[in-house]
Amino acid sequence: MDSLLPAPGRLLVATPALEDPNFHRTVVLVLAFGAEGALGVVLNRPNEVPVAAVLPGWEELAAEPTSMFVGGPVGRSSVICVGRLSGADAAGVPGCQPVAGQIATVDLNLQPADVAPAVEALRLFSGYSGWDGGQLEAELQVGSWFVVRSQLDDVFGPDPEGLWRRVLRRQGGRLSLYANAPPKLSLN
Repeated sequence: MDSLLPAPGRLLVATPALEDPNFHRTVVLVLAFGAEGALGVVLNRPNEVPVAAVLPGWEELAAEPTSMFVGGPVGRSSVICVGRLSGADAAGVPGCQPVAGQIATVDLNLQPADVAPAVEALRLFSGYSGWDGGQLEAELQVGSWFVVRSQLDDVFGPDPEGLWRRVLRRQGGRLSLYANAPPKLSLN
């Protein structure tokens, strides 16, 4: 498998060696990446707070499970909305900023009815994962993350808790073996 570079729409999959509690066994969707840094949201950390309790009306568009997700340790009082658009891509859809293909961030200052015709599903994330310029590249060099291509079901699938293993298994070769790593490598 060729080594990929981070880019919007790609996934950062925590290696088994990454034991930081903020990122242990996480899958992060990259929303932005450049010389100034990177920004993404953790896809496999749903919490118990229903979307309706935080942003009433948006739950109608939320993919199952319809709870808020912990997007990362930064800016936990902010909310980022990621949507799956019904068209081929996000270009030209008012209130949507393209990420990759049908994936876009959605402006929560709009009303749900304003975006409903263009949005098939969405996820709401409290907080985000952020890296300063060069920081993510340094983490990649020390082996903290695998960079892989995403699929729409990674972002909007009904079983976020099983995402880390599923993404690794489908990579094939050596990467697929990591899906069976014990939760704490130091105890192995």
